[in-house]
Amino acid sequence: MRPPMLKLRDLMKPSTLAVAAVLALAACGRSDPSRAQDEVFADANRVVPSDAQGMKSSFAPVVRSAAPAVVNISARTVQRIQADPFFQMFGGGMPQQRVAESIGSGVIVRSEGIVVTNNHVIENAQQIRVTLNDRREYSATVVLADERSDIAVLKLEGVGERLPTLNIDDREQQQVGDLVLAIGNPFGVGQTVTNGIISALNRTETGISDSGSFIQTDAAINPGNSGGALVDMDGDLIGINTAIFSRSGSSSGVGFAIPASMVKRVVDSAVGGATAVVRPWLGVKGQGVSADIARSLGLERPQGLVVSDVYANGPAAKAGIRECDIITAVDGQEVNDQGGLNFRVGAHDPNETAEITLLRDGRSQTVRARVERLPGNADLERATTISSGALTGAQVLGLNPALADSLGGDPFASGVIIARIQRGSYANRIGLQTGDLIVSLNGRAVTATNALTNVQRGDEVTIERRGQRITGRVR
Repeated sequence: MRPPMLKLRDLMKPSTLAVAAVLALAACGRSDPSRAQDEVFADANRVVPSDAQGMKSSFAPVVRSAAPAVVNISARTVQRIQADPFFQMFGGGMPQQRVAESIGSGVIVRSEGIVVTNNHVIENAQQIRVTLNDRREYSATVVLADERSDIAVLKLEGVGERLPTLNIDDREQQQVGDLVLAIGNPFGVGQTVTNGIISALNRTETGISDSGSFIQTDAAINPGNSGGALVDMDGDLIGINTAIFSRSGSSSGVGFAIPASMVKRVVDSAVGGATAVVRPWLGVKGQGVSADIARSLGLERPQGLVVSDVYANGPAAKAGIRECDIITAVDGQEVNDQGGLNFRVGAHDPNETAEITLLRDGRSQTVRARVERLPGNADLERATTISSGALTGAQVLGLNPALADSLGGDPFASGVIIARIQRGSYANRIGLQTGDLIVSLNGRAVTATNALTNVQRGDEVTIERRGQRITGRVR
């Protein structure tokens, strides 16, 4: 059985809460298979120590340059605790507040006090304190928080001088086996440095994110290392540590870092004044090439993503990409599944050009596609309230790629989504829930809200809820 995936959640104080938090996270692990793209292994200019003197070499010079830019983060959240309903019946047990403190790490990437960390370190925090390597402390505010990449950008308040920084190296020249250092604040003990190697690159389908492609390392990282630095032997930031595989909640030598290319994308968005990270898309949907598919297509080995759907008039369609093409790389970086493709395309700004390498009829070719924003509007405030029929009280709107993507769904999906349901309404009483996607009514596909304005008792409705399709009759 595979150990659960844990985001390196902050330690909660008191300590009993920390134990509860780790156990809760351990219960949330996924059993999906994890994959990495085929690796590029070390070339001739990378050598192992050849003598005793080489074995005595030290990481101290790298630490000396990198550590001052790594910070400790304390995020305080006020939680409302509901009193026992039994005592409330007698006028007692008023709701109380509990202060929870999260401990994490961060990296200064701009000398004026711009810090990057994990979103889950500061999520819902009312107060954020940042402690530098030299023990100076600053309050911080959130400039941009991107839940999807689990990256947040903070601004330190009252900075009167240039602070030490780490250079974000987004060239992606790392190779499996390269030495790396993890610097952070594990368990809140203070800044700690551990060393290891890059165990895998382009690791996807980890359960951390549907559009993530992670660096895997065996450098020891633990709860509290969230948001800390993964640095190479040049002292550059190549990743932000974010998650581990573990049964115990502590390091088992399988840790994951968000690559610097995505970190830089979020930081640039924040510094540029954006309130959200806009991810472009290619407009293709596909399936990773398995061994069976490779044999059926006459491929030498399983590689790439077989295109099963191309969005009409989307970037891929305009670039000439067709169904049954096999996309093998984006900008020279190999992709083998949808998550890897989403990550590579999402690292671009909208309207930038991406080079797509594909196989068609057994021959390799490269096309240039200008990636674009997802079409449609993701604003849930546009929802229409149904005022008649069995769905009265449901606020609905037609699904489009931008909306589906913002909700974590498939941009190619169609249907009508329930944005809200009025409490006590008929739609609420028959069991519909916010987030349900209505895909068909009496066997006919639903693509517009007006199809639901007069649903009657006895009508057959099919919905999708959390990945499951449910069909029933209205009573």
